Amino acid sequence: MLNIVLYEPEIPPNTGNIIRLCANTGFRLHIIEPMGFAWDDKRLRRAGLDYHEFTAVTRHHDFRAFLEAENPQRLF
Repeated sequence: MLNIVLYEPEIPPNTGNIIRLCANTGFRLHIIEPMGFAWDDKRLRRAGLDYHEFTAVTRHHDFRAFLEAENPQRLF
């Protein structure tokens, strides 16, 4: 399974589109904070088209927390 990692995303519609992509492909999404918008931003919801419930999203406090929690074998 692929994992997509967004490092400090700043644009809600882009993040929403990636959430939709992950819902349709079965990929897991990791978001490394801080984000440039609130998690309940209406632009994020609109772009994600309510696919949030079908996507495994994990939020990490920072990149180090992501590495410790996920221990990725390969990272591109």
